Amino acid sequence: MILEHALITIRPGTADDFEDALARARPIIAASHGFISLELHHGIEQPDQYLLLVEWESLDDHLVGFRASAAFTEWRALIGPFFELPPVVGHFAPVEDLV
Repeated sequence: MILEHALITIRPGTADDFEDALARARPIIAASHGFISLELHHGIEQPDQYLLLVEWESLDDHLVGFRASAAFTEWRALIGPFFELPPVVGHFAPVEDLV
């Protein structure tokens, strides 16, 4: 399992619309091969920031299967217009002895 994190900064005043767009975009990513789960967290100190956490079966499922697909283009078209800055994305693997 791989955990993708995306720190997303949206344009001020667009939180409700961004969350609605992500709700519409969720089925697109959820239908992708290797998708396990998605969580969205809203910033407390910085209300224009969100933390998106997506679990994938493998790194290739995200980077090759999803990011190189038409589904990614559709996903990004729904949520991308709200971005103030490009998302900061990283991938993490579990530390087996601690989970």
